[in-house]
Amino acid sequence: MSVKAFELVPAVERELLMGDKARINIECIECCGKHLYVGTNDCFIHHFLLEEHATTKGMLSYTVQKLLFKYLGLKKPVEALKAASALERIIVLCDATVSVIDMITLEPVPSGGAKIKGVAAFCVNENPVNGDPFCVEIGVLSARRRTVQIYMVYEDRVQLVKEVNTPGQPCAVSLDGYFLCLALSTQYMILNYSTGAAQDLFPYDSEERKPIVKRIGREEFLLAAPGGLGKVVLASTKAVYVLVPLPLERQIQELLAGHRVEEALALTEGVRRNIPKDKFQILHKRILQQAGFIQFGQLQFLEAKEHFRTGQLDVRELISLYPLLLPASSSFARCHPPLHGFADLNHLAQGDQDKVQRCKRFLITYLGEVRSTEGANGCQEDVDTALLKLYAEQDHESLLDLLASPNACLLADSAPWLEKHHKYFALGLLYHYNGQDSAALQLWVQVVNGDLQDSTRSDLYEYIVDFLGFCSNPDLVWKYADWALQRDQTIGVQIFTRRPVGQDQVKEQKDQVNPDDVITYLGKHSQALLLYLEHLVLGRRIQKEKLHTHLAVQYTDRVLFLLSQSPPVDQQVSVARDKLQLLLRESSLYRVQLLLGKIQECDQLLLERATLHGKLEEHDKALHILVHQLKDFPAAEAYCVWGSASRDPAYQQSLFHLLLGVYLDRDLPSSTVTGELEMAAVDLLNRHGEVFDAVRVLDLLPEGWSLQLLRPFLGRALRGSMHACRTSQVALGLARSENLQLQHDRLEQRRSPVLVSQKKGCVLCHNTFSEPDCVCLPGGVPVHTHCAAQRVVRDSPTRRQLANSNNHT
Repeated sequence: MSVKAFELVPAVERELLMGDKARINIECIECCGKHLYVGTNDCFIHHFLLEEHATTKGMLSYTVQKLLFKYLGLKKPVEALKAASALERIIVLCDATVSVIDMITLEPVPSGGAKIKGVAAFCVNENPVNGDPFCVEIGVLSARRRTVQIYMVYEDRVQLVKEVNTPGQPCAVSLDGYFLCLALSTQYMILNYSTGAAQDLFPYDSEERKPIVKRIGREEFLLAAPGGLGKVVLASTKAVYVLVPLPLERQIQELLAGHRVEEALALTEGVRRNIPKDKFQILHKRILQQAGFIQFGQLQFLEAKEHFRTGQLDVRELISLYPLLLPASSSFARCHPPLHGFADLNHLAQGDQDKVQRCKRFLITYLGEVRSTEGANGCQEDVDTALLKLYAEQDHESLLDLLASPNACLLADSAPWLEKHHKYFALGLLYHYNGQDSAALQLWVQVVNGDLQDSTRSDLYEYIVDFLGFCSNPDLVWKYADWALQRDQTIGVQIFTRRPVGQDQVKEQKDQVNPDDVITYLGKHSQALLLYLEHLVLGRRIQKEKLHTHLAVQYTDRVLFLLSQSPPVDQQVSVARDKLQLLLRESSLYRVQLLLGKIQECDQLLLERATLHGKLEEHDKALHILVHQLKDFPAAEAYCVWGSASRDPAYQQSLFHLLLGVYLDRDLPSSTVTGELEMAAVDLLNRHGEVFDAVRVLDLLPEGWSLQLLRPFLGRALRGSMHACRTSQVALGLARSENLQLQHDRLEQRRSPVLVSQKKGCVLCHNTFSEPDCVCLPGGVPVHTHCAAQRVVRDSPTRRQLANSNNHT
């Protein structure tokens, strides 16, 4: 990853440091607070004061003041400088000698014991093991021996405390606590000078690069590793520069500006541990959001969506790119500084309509996923309204699903948009969701009438009828019912047949309509009225004489009307008569005399007249019509079955005997009785022989009939009689057996005496016995006679358990 992490800012110019001396070079520098110390190759130490300033553009700059310079008098380069601020001393390495000078005056310490000779390099222990705050611990590399010496540096002296042998000649050293990190001639190693434990690290090529050993933290060292690993600080030989690190956010922004998204994210993740958690989360979210917009602009929608979601993007940032999608009432303002450089979608697409459409399809998908998650919290209205506009513009199939489910679409913004794209059915749904059913119905009716064009639903008329069927506003129902019925009575009447019937409820609800009001209203729509009455009587099974009579009259009028046509349509007449006959047979609530009066003079409705006579228990008249006028013998038999349904066997037998009597009526001329009536009588007997009383039948039959004709009847009657006889014998035997068992039980109860006395109490009333009469309960427990009688009254099953006993003590 290539990123500019630092910026080189001049601090001490060449002229201030060395004037016009061309051969003077910087050998080492040391900074202590605002104080800068520079060692040169001509054995001078220069002391500067640095002041840091911020420019109007937010950049850092430095002003420098030269305080002092000092010649050490050794004619050798100053190789190293280390500040010991607690001692107000500078530790200097020059001409293989470590000496201590005053930090302010740059003068050597007067005592001669503050020097160490034969030194190749030294380092300061930033994590000293000595607890004395007024001394500094240093590690010294001997120039002639394979040793590292540990010294304590005081204000006026140095003291050797430890000498450690090394396997090779060390050339660089760094110290942390007891740990020495050494660069030997070809190898790095770690050495614990307290325990002597050593650990080789890795080799390096001394001819290729100079070894670097720097302590960067507690028990952490930075080394110049093979392959160029490590961090190198470069300085000019002629001037001093301050290497100012660029702010992390600036580095990341430069990567993002170059569309190097993955590198920016990697850098952000890499500094997680170095930034407070709250600050990192804010930074990380913003970088993810910016990365998402970069990938969005490159049409990398999957990656963009993932970054938007992980970065918890305010979805309105994305919506705002699409002109007119955000509601006019939205208070949203884009993030500042901005997350992207796009003015809007047109700016992003640069006139490429395919790119525009792809971006819109992505937003549809993204909003559809986000609207039901926490990502839409606080901006549900903006999200749903934008989604509705996209659906309408793209003619998307999910538009109706959005409006038919809970949503937060703003009516003021959405309605003009839906009208613009001719989505009138969807607009009606939006009106309905906002409680404006009247506006919805008015719009839909205009579409059905052809005043507005919208092909969303080809069955919009049926939808309106269904909508009215469940509409909670009766005024709207009555307002549009006539329009619906005029278009199609069969469908329009469903407005009322799908609604709950108010009179069926314990407490009538405000959204219910009274059936009587509906019937009155449908008076001018005969087909719809008939369908509604069928719904009440046959569908909902409402048991009211008025409704049943009204339906029967409607059926009758319909049949009479069809019969009056010239010529009548047989199929229509047959269907209408079937409905009338079914109602006449199944219902017992209509006014029979009224219907008889309407069809009395119509000889084509004899079967219906017979049914009505049957409802009046005028079975002789009904059978006379069926047998002598219609000559429909199967219908006569069916009439007997229907008329005796749910009745006792005696009633059924009497009805069948009545039919047989009609067939064998001796008052009719003999020629009339013979022939087909005789055959009908024979068929009746042979088919329903078990119903008849055989003895009565034999008395009615003409003497000249052949027994062969009645063989099935007689065989069935004989078998029935024998079965009845044997059944009665079995029942009699069972009864005798039960009686015998009861007698046995009674004798068993009387065999042992039951003792009563004035000292023994009744278990029912707990009073003593004053006379020997008592009743014995099962188990031989005696009770008073009157107590037993009272118990029988209270608990009738006990009557079967009591047994009278007349015992004497």
